[in-house]
Amino acid sequence: MKKLVLAFGAVMALGATQAMAQTVVSDTDGNGTYSFEELKAAYPDLNEATFTSVDINADGQVDADELQAARETGTLAA
Repeated sequence: MKKLVLAFGAVMALGATQAMAQTVVSDTDGNGTYSFEELKAAYPDLNEATFTSVDINADGQVDADELQAARETGTLAA
């Protein structure tokens, strides 16, 4: 029984760690914003329509505030 409880606790701890992990988006060209390609590297299922909805000011790039807003609304996973 103790082994079962310990195993369950370990599985639960692993799940909690994964839930707290945040998807890392890299600004590979160093321009301070994220292109479709940079976001696609972090979010492989990203499509143009979702990128456009995240790009609130429609400048073709996603800045840190737009990325945070998309994460808060659930448009992109945290």
